[in-house]
Amino acid sequence: MSQHVLITGGAGFIGSHLADELLERGYRVRALDNLCAQVHGACATRPDYLSPDVELLRGDVRDPQTVRRALEGIDSVVHFAAMVGVGQSMYQIAEYTSVNQNGTAVLLEALIERPVRKLVVASSMSIYGEGRYRDGQGRIYDDVERKVERLASGDWELRGEEGDPLEPVPTSEDKNPRLASVYALSKYDQERMCLIVGAAYKIPTVAMRFFNVYGPRQALSNPYTGVLAIFASRLLNGRPPILYEDGRQRRDFVSVHDVAAACRLAIECPQARGQVFNIGSGRSVSVRELAEGLMRVTGTQNVGLHVNGEYRLGDIRHCFADISRARRALGYEPNVTLDEGMAELASWLEGRVAEDRVEKAHAELSARGLTL
Repeated sequence: MSQHVLITGGAGFIGSHLADELLERGYRVRALDNLCAQVHGACATRPDYLSPDVELLRGDVRDPQTVRRALEGIDSVVHFAAMVGVGQSMYQIAEYTSVNQNGTAVLLEALIERPVRKLVVASSMSIYGEGRYRDGQGRIYDDVERKVERLASGDWELRGEEGDPLEPVPTSEDKNPRLASVYALSKYDQERMCLIVGAAYKIPTVAMRFFNVYGPRQALSNPYTGVLAIFASRLLNGRPPILYEDGRQRRDFVSVHDVAAACRLAIECPQARGQVFNIGSGRSVSVRELAEGLMRVTGTQNVGLHVNGEYRLGDIRHCFADISRARRALGYEPNVTLDEGMAELASWLEGRVAEDRVEKAHAELSARGLTL
C-alpha cells in the first residue's frame, strides 16, 4: 500500500503544490487546514485548486482531538501550518505564538503517542536575520546588523569595522540564527521543537528553511504573504508596487514547484534525518529587479514603481541561499528559472481579482511605530 502523508496547512499555497507532487508519485494525501480568512477569504470553502484526491480535514492544529484524528493511518507528516508575516507578527504576538509554537507542541505531543516514519517541518530563512557578508579583505561576517541611526538617514547597506560596505554572499545552514522578528522566533521554535522531540522519541525529522517561495495559488489579498503576490495584488488594481528602502535588497526567490520536490525528497531520503536544509534557488535578485520583471511579463510597465525610502522593523537587507547541503544530501536541484516561474505566475494572474490591502497594512505598521 502507498505511503499516507498528512500535510498540516495542506490547503494553502505550498501545501497544495506538495499534495500534487505526492499524488503524482503514488502517495495518498490528507490535509489538515483551518482555512483561515486571511489566506482563504471570509467565507472559505475547499479551494478549487486543491486536488479532489486530497482528503481535507478542516480543523485547527492547536486542537488535540482534531490532530489525533488527522494522524489516524498516517505514515509521514509535513508540518506547514503557521501564521506567516514578519510585520504582522510584531503586533499580533499572541496569535503568532499560539498558532506557530503551541500548534507545533500539540502536534508533537500527538506524535509521541503515535510516531510516524518521517516528520518534515517548514522553517524559514527569516531565522538568519541578516545573511552572510564578506569584507574587502575576505573576512566573513555572520552577526552584523544595521544601526537605527544609519537607517534613519537612508544608509541601507551593512558595513564592516572600518565603515566600508560589506558584500553579501550565500548563507549556509551553519550560520547562527539572529532572530529579528516574532515570526522568525516562532519559525526557529517550530524547527527546534521538532528536531528535539524527533531525536528524543526516534521520529526521523527534517527541517526545511524555505527562502522566498513564489508561484500560482498565493493568497493575493493577503498583505503579509510573499512579496511577488503583494506586487501582483497592486498591479491587478492598477497601482504601483511599493518598495521599501531603495528596493535594492537582495533575496533568493524559489519556485513552489522546486520547494514541493524538495519536501518529497526529504520524506524519501533516510540520510536526511536530524538535518536542516536551505531550500532556495541558489541565486539572488534585488526586490526592484523582481518588481520590474513582474511588470514586464504582465505588461504593466506603465504603472511604475513607488520607492518609499522607509524601513520596517524586523526587515533585513540581504539574504540568499547556499543550497549545496540540500544538493548533496537530498539530491535537490531547482529546475524552474526565475524567468520561467514569472511567466507561469503571469499566466495564472490573468483574469484574477485581488483586494489590495497593502496600504492598510502599511498604515497599521506606521501607526504602531514599526517603520522608520
